Amino acid sequence: MIDVYYWPTPNGWKITIMLEECGLPYNLIPVDIGAGDQFKAEFLRLSPNNRMPAIVDHDPLGGGDPITLFESGAILEYLAEKTGQYLPTKTAEKYKVLQWLHWQMANLGPMMGNANHFKNYAKNISDDPKQLEYGVKRFIGEVDRLAGVMDAQLSANTYIAGDEYSIADMIIWSWAFFMSRLLEDNTWETYPNLKRWVDLVGSRPKVVIGQKAGADFGNKELTEEEEKSRREILFNQTNEKVRRAREEAAVSSQA
Repeated sequence: MIDVYYWPTPNGWKITIMLEECGLPYNLIPVDIGAGDQFKAEFLRLSPNNRMPAIVDHDPLGGGDPITLFESGAILEYLAEKTGQYLPTKTAEKYKVLQWLHWQMANLGPMMGNANHFKNYAKNISDDPKQLEYGVKRFIGEVDRLAGVMDAQLSANTYIAGDEYSIADMIIWSWAFFMSRLLEDNTWETYPNLKRWVDLVGSRPKVVIGQKAGADFGNKELTEEEEKSRREILFNQTNEKVRRAREEAAVSSQA
């Protein structure tokens, strides 16, 4: 059994989609990132970067004691190696997949996260829209560029890394699924190859199931004060804030 420390976001979906595709049994353990669960001592022992997802595999590759992993890219590589699925074994094909997996981790995820922050969340924090203009322009522009990179790659390939579905598709699709929410209304007309691929991957039954995993975790009515508190937890984190949260979590766990 694999314990998945999870919240239903694109980074969380990467893992549940892979687990569903591989047919591996798993147990979801909610990490409510808006409530600050990522700073609790028990989670920090698994994910020192205080970010979900993380997994604990109680039947690890190679046997032995349970193995703990954080960072979604590393988790997907591990699950692919454990099951022998969705990552080619031949060197050239393998690294075609891995280069796109790392491309997502370094480019698409961070840029879309920042674009979403400035376009959709920051307006609830700042009273001066002009302060947000540069951030919106900078990150939306980068997301637009990355969409073009994907569209060009998919103009010559069925899937991201070639003709075979792989962990590169899973890790990128979880973010690309939201592309049209950030760019203009004609996003899919501008990037028809990307649209074809988003629909193709999104039609896979296991992808549908994986994306729905834990969908009810966040179904809670929040007061205005609770919403404000969640924004403070999610954004504007500093070393001092994180250090204090870790200390409080450590004290709480010892009580």
